[in-house]
Amino acid sequence: MEQTYQYAWIIPFLPLPVPMLIGLGLLLFPTATKSLRRMWAFQSILLLSIVMIFSMNLSIQQINSSSVYQYVWSWIINNDFSLEFGYLIDPLTSIMSILITTVGILVLIYSDNYMSHDHGYLRFFAYMSFFSTSMLGLVTSSNLIQIYIFWELVGICSYLLIGFWFTRPVAAKACQKAFVTNRVGDFGLLLGILGFYWITGSFEFRDLFQIFNNLISNNEVNFVFVTLCAVLLFAGAIAKSAQFPLHVWLPDAMEGPTPISALIHAATMVAAGIFLVARLMPLFIVIPHIMNFISLIGIITVFLGATLALAQKDIKRGLAYSTMSQLGYMMLALGMGSYRSALFHLITHAYSKALLFLGSGSVIHSMETLVGYCPKKSQNMVLMGGLTKHIPITKNSFLLGTLSLCGIPPLACFWSKDEILNDSWLYSPSFAIIAWSTAGLTAFYMFRIYLLTFEGHLNVHFQNYSGKRNTPLYSISLWGKEGSKISNKNFRLGTLLKMKKNGRPSFFSNKVYKMDENVRNLIQPFLSIPNFGNTKTSLYPYESDNTMLFPILILILFTLFVGFLGIPFNQDVDILTKWLTPSINLLHKNSNNSIDWYEFCNDAVFSVSIASFGIFIAFFLYKPVYSSFQNLDLINSFVKMGPKRNFSDKIKNAIYDWSYNRGYIDAFYGTFLTVGMRKLAEFTHFFDRRIIDGIPNGVGLMSFFVAEVIKSVGGGRISSYLFFYFSYVSIFLLIYYFLNF
Repeated sequence: MEQTYQYAWIIPFLPLPVPMLIGLGLLLFPTATKSLRRMWAFQSILLLSIVMIFSMNLSIQQINSSSVYQYVWSWIINNDFSLEFGYLIDPLTSIMSILITTVGILVLIYSDNYMSHDHGYLRFFAYMSFFSTSMLGLVTSSNLIQIYIFWELVGICSYLLIGFWFTRPVAAKACQKAFVTNRVGDFGLLLGILGFYWITGSFEFRDLFQIFNNLISNNEVNFVFVTLCAVLLFAGAIAKSAQFPLHVWLPDAMEGPTPISALIHAATMVAAGIFLVARLMPLFIVIPHIMNFISLIGIITVFLGATLALAQKDIKRGLAYSTMSQLGYMMLALGMGSYRSALFHLITHAYSKALLFLGSGSVIHSMETLVGYCPKKSQNMVLMGGLTKHIPITKNSFLLGTLSLCGIPPLACFWSKDEILNDSWLYSPSFAIIAWSTAGLTAFYMFRIYLLTFEGHLNVHFQNYSGKRNTPLYSISLWGKEGSKISNKNFRLGTLLKMKKNGRPSFFSNKVYKMDENVRNLIQPFLSIPNFGNTKTSLYPYESDNTMLFPILILILFTLFVGFLGIPFNQDVDILTKWLTPSINLLHKNSNNSIDWYEFCNDAVFSVSIASFGIFIAFFLYKPVYSSFQNLDLINSFVKMGPKRNFSDKIKNAIYDWSYNRGYIDAFYGTFLTVGMRKLAEFTHFFDRRIIDGIPNGVGLMSFFVAEVIKSVGGGRISSYLFFYFSYVSIFLLIYYFLNF
């Protein structure tokens, strides 16, 4: 067993050869590397699978032995300064490593088909493998400096993956926004790390916690300075986990490919902030007021994320705000000291939200057949509907993920969210009211997403988004160029068959096919022939390939059964508590987690009732009968009602505007920060050019003009010079005489 832990250092470095070899291959042998590109996907999946098996083995040993292992090597030694590099294996590390590897493997399998026709296929897998290395290095780090190094590497990977389609201006702006916003939090994190090193003289977690606790117990620290350093440390977690007020980057990050959203912005990278707070919990828990501050940020994020998700039209942005809200629940639990509940919800939410994002990717994949590669249309839920009979597997999986996130038993998120909601009553009644009401909002907006996407009628897809007919349909690759138009005159069955690939439209082709209403009328007779009468050969949405459906089906199993890990089936101890025993003991918590099943059932009935009420309201406002373009004003319960409005209509409009405009927070930042900083820069530029540079430049220019005047006065005669000299002397003498008279 000891020998197994000695080789745990390979966990973060095992996926690293893939991006290195891809980069080297593209540099030296580009043609051969591109021709064997599927091999690189296989290697990425294989190496990450080895890491997953190794992580599971370590977790099993930890459950049996309840031990923590740390190995360090000296890196820098200089007089009194010593910096070590190593790895720490404890329950928190094993939970995160299993989470990263399991979701990562499924996303890589999914991406092999989702990105198969993209010219950036190799680049995508290189970035993903490098991200896996960075994230695994982060969770196995044994000190704050090591965490900060991998923290920044994770940020670089996020920047590259969000801006993967960098030719699209909106994606380029999104990755820049994410990078700049995270730099704000990371700067605070760096200052906090340096502050605690100044206090304790150590970066290592064990030494840091022990020294700091001794200083606190002996009252040998300045609590104002310590609290400031703790807030700065927490700022890094605020930015990375999209907590208020540094949450603004997360919805824009959805401009990256959908597998990126599933892995980085639902299950792993955004969980880094939760991981950091959980890792530093022994530090935070002894500092006055910092736990209250963490819980306050968490509850604000819970409610804000839920309200901003209410009126979103982009399916991925709706899920992004949902992620933000659920991360707020985890942060709230950590602030309340509910260490177990926070990590439990981290696990259940990761699998459920990964299922939802991969399901949304399957929906977008199908929608692109109809509207071409146009994210604003293929991701717009208002333009969807009626997909149930065309993509039933995706629909059922999305429904299960939705029910789980709503907290419907016996799905995964029900067990973890209920723990947080129940703990909130013991912590603060006001926080509990907000948390429970947000649970109802979660059920409402999640079923809004589900109903707008899958229920109703499909005929909305065949209408122009401005209300006019004869809208062209596009089939285009992101990197492709516009092709020829199919006219009514030369349209033949062979032309239709050229658009097919494996029995369906090839929307990743290098050409754009524009089809008006008349062309579709010509297609319909062919579709009525038995050989062409199935959805695979029609222009209707179709189900994704098996390589995309397989990860979705596996995530369904996780969504169904992973929640049972945290259920105490007996009065002694449950599996999750036993797994977390070393960490819980470190936080001075009791590892015994007995449960009163009668009380649990009463609380469950209350929470399920709130979720059911939210679902009922969603069905009432977004029921399928309204899913058509003729009733778009009714499909959205918050749409403006016309010139005559009563008080309730004004409230609806205000809520709609608040949600759709992101709470005006982005506008506030754009007005008071971006514009303000630009004006400050312009003023600084003016002051530097006109004042700082202007004074010496003015002196030089004045000297030049004086010299020119003096030069013109000179005539070359000594008598003239003597006359002027005596004249000036006489004038100065007279002035001096009158001043002293």
